Amino acid sequence: MVALRVDQLKQLKGIFARFDMDSDGSLTVLELAALLRSLGLKPSGDQIHVLLANMDSNGNGEAEFDELVNAILPTLKGEILVNQEELMEVFRLFDRDGNGIIVPTELAGCMAKMGHPLTYKELTEMMREADSDGDGVISFSEFSSVMAKLAMDFLGVSLSR
Repeated sequence: MVALRVDQLKQLKGIFARFDMDSDGSLTVLELAALLRSLGLKPSGDQIHVLLANMDSNGNGEAEFDELVNAILPTLKGEILVNQEELMEVFRLFDRDGNGIIVPTELAGCMAKMGHPLTYKELTEMMREADSDGDGVISFSEFSSVMAKLAMDFLGVSLSR
């Protein structure tokens, strides 16, 4: 079996945490589907249910981190998490000065360049939704969370319980 490097394991753990929307240490079938799609895998709904059933070694109907690693390790084969690198490239497009955060002016400027100029109200709302720690800027972690939520919304998945 292929072993993950420490940095790969940390990266996968970070992704797991971003998709564990209720922070309970396990992924529901919907959270698992979104995570797999973010890794570039395209399982059908039936395949996701079968995968969850096969990986759920403790029988609780959800996937814990170790169960996920054991299930997808053969699929990863050393080339890990390309989509996270692609997500970082998109983040860098917004982070115009390269300081690791997106400030409101950078967000507004990029949206305008993409042909979607924002009103002050729209900009304020986007920043409020993305800035989960309230520091007035968007970090990569916050950006990733927003993108994960957008992906879930796009897939028609509701995270409210």
